[in-house]
Amino acid sequence: MTHLEIEYKTLLNKDDFNRLSPQFAQVAPVTQTNYYFDTAAFDMKANRMSLRIRTFDDRAELTLKVPKKVGNLEHNHDLTLEEAKNIIQTNHFPKIAFFFFFLENGVDPASLKCFGHLTTTRREMKTSIGLMALDSNQYAGKQDYELELEVEDADKGKADFDRFLAQNHIHFKYAKSKVARFSATLK
Repeated sequence: MTHLEIEYKTLLNKDDFNRLSPQFAQVAPVTQTNYYFDTAAFDMKANRMSLRIRTFDDRAELTLKVPKKVGNLEHNHDLTLEEAKNIIQTNHFPKIAFFFFFLENGVDPASLKCFGHLTTTRREMKTSIGLMALDSNQYAGKQDYELELEVEDADKGKADFDRFLAQNHIHFKYAKSKVARFSATLK
């Protein structure tokens, strides 16, 4: 499955996270862990792509993100938990249609290795302005918080996101992607 992901996000401090939490109280939290893959030379990062396996309690998915002029093109492949664990432990990937992106960009799939993980507790809900997620993330001994809004229309989505932040007295703070924040902790 492939789709264009257009999202806006901001980092939150703990007080902002706690102030927004009641708006998501009716949504059960979901815990997901992202396992990130790249080569020893960070060829994926050099090509501005990211590869992850996201595990949930009962399933998993493999996702390749490729940047576009607006948003990221996401290529997803469903996995069982057993398949995901095997890939994470062995770094052996199934032959998947979207792997041609690696070859096109000079990335050898056989050289991909799992270089770490980030665990998110997410409350996600559909709103009148898009799919909104309130996240608490833990990785490399750190914890951070973020608010994401996934939208269909980039311009309208940006205006709606800015309005939501203003209405909730949230000061925008640029949020790099989760993989970029995690990668910054690597020595």
